[in-house]
Amino acid sequence: MSTDYVMAVDAGTGSVRAVIFDTAGRQTGVSQREWTHREDPRWPGSMDFDWEANWRLACVCIREVLEKTGVRPVEIAAVSTTCMREGIVLYDREGREIWACANVDARSGDEVGELKRIDPGLEREIYRESGQTFALGALPRLLWVKNKLPDLYGKIARVGMFNDWLIYRLSGVLAVEPSNGSTTGLFNLRTRTWDVSIAGRCGLKNDIFPDVIECGTPAGTVSAWGAAESGLAQGTLLVAGAGDCQAATIGVGLTDANQAAIFGGSFWQYEYNTGEGEASPRCDVRVNCHAVTDLWQYEALAFKPGLVMRWFRDAFCQDETRRAGKRDPYALLDEEAAKIPAGSYGMAAAFSDVMNYISWRHAAPTFTNFDLDAEKFNKYTFYRAIMENTALVTAEHLRLVEAATGKKPERVIFAGGASKSPLWSQIVADTLEIPVAVPEVKEATSLGAALLAFKGAGMYPGIRDAARRLVRIEAEYLPNDKNRDVYRAARGMWREVYRAQLALSDAGVTRYMWAAPGL
Repeated sequence: MSTDYVMAVDAGTGSVRAVIFDTAGRQTGVSQREWTHREDPRWPGSMDFDWEANWRLACVCIREVLEKTGVRPVEIAAVSTTCMREGIVLYDREGREIWACANVDARSGDEVGELKRIDPGLEREIYRESGQTFALGALPRLLWVKNKLPDLYGKIARVGMFNDWLIYRLSGVLAVEPSNGSTTGLFNLRTRTWDVSIAGRCGLKNDIFPDVIECGTPAGTVSAWGAAESGLAQGTLLVAGAGDCQAATIGVGLTDANQAAIFGGSFWQYEYNTGEGEASPRCDVRVNCHAVTDLWQYEALAFKPGLVMRWFRDAFCQDETRRAGKRDPYALLDEEAAKIPAGSYGMAAAFSDVMNYISWRHAAPTFTNFDLDAEKFNKYTFYRAIMENTALVTAEHLRLVEAATGKKPERVIFAGGASKSPLWSQIVADTLEIPVAVPEVKEATSLGAALLAFKGAGMYPGIRDAARRLVRIEAEYLPNDKNRDVYRAARGMWREVYRAQLALSDAGVTRYMWAAPGL
């Protein structure tokens, strides 16, 4: 029987989807369902993950994509999984899920404060080993369960991530892979496995950690129960996947050291591949295990650029949305914003700050330095200023990682929804002052998971070979020298504006756009 396809199951923050790819890396079909993470009214900031309802949605997607494409279950050579990072699932001794939260969960502010009181130097000490602070990891959440739900805490036997949970549901085998497992703050970067001493230093159980298997290696096969639930064939190979950004990095072809990518979505991630499992001396940037066994990644996050752009569209651009019809309204906005000169007539926008992982907070959003001149400072100028603001933050992130590693990439791959905009792609190239390449497949997370499935099934010799053969570049944007000095000056002005805006939020005069728990 021919097995000419692989499947990726992607458990994202806002939806789950199943995607089938052929052996040439072409997407054959996709099925997607939105899901929500509900706040428990007892715990402000909480975002519970409903494992039963969400498992049913995942199975709907798997069955539907098979039906839509006409691909028979026995033609699927392997399935791999990817997901939002940081979300965790807790299991009891019988292997049943007993608690889970999504990556956006923010209920553990008290616990961050408690961890800092245990030892003021503990967070930096753990960061040097794990590459993680208390801002996003599992440590405060586990401590929250211990403090607020002690009976449930006593039942915890295992902890895992969502991509591993999908494989567990399909096979009954629970193992964690390092690209997502390292985001817990409970991994040692160098060894790429659990560091049980970290849990012990935080007053947490140190015997709840499942086996670790590397990304792209066989994790199990679909069980009879998993087949009945999902519609996949019993015995189908399941391959350890990766966290969403690490999978996406593979999906845009970056499998070697000193390569970099920008993923422009709701949040913007700057990912830099390195061959060294070392954290930044300044504790300012996140470091994760890559999905490629001998690589790690420096990661700098810009908060909410895609959400800011969506807000601006919905709040001020109803006319463009109406006129666009079947076209993307952003394309109309781009056409007008392209007529605005680089630098937006000196306007500055402030939303996300440059990453400071050890004390991570963002000032109240603002636009400033504009005149009451409707011809110059219209909505298209404000729209372009948002684009330039995001590019400036990303340029600062490139320099942040360069300061930690002593290296910078020769070019950067730009993917995600924002990369569909030629204008935004050119602004990024002009601001970073290096070429920007845009791949054919811009939503690269599922493709990356598929490449891991190819590797695990032995359909390609290795992940590097699969990526080099299947990832294709669609366009390249070269820096415009005329705009270089404009954006260098804008970067200096923006830093001063942001420093003042952050001081206002620190003083309580304005509200933070976001601040890490416990700050």
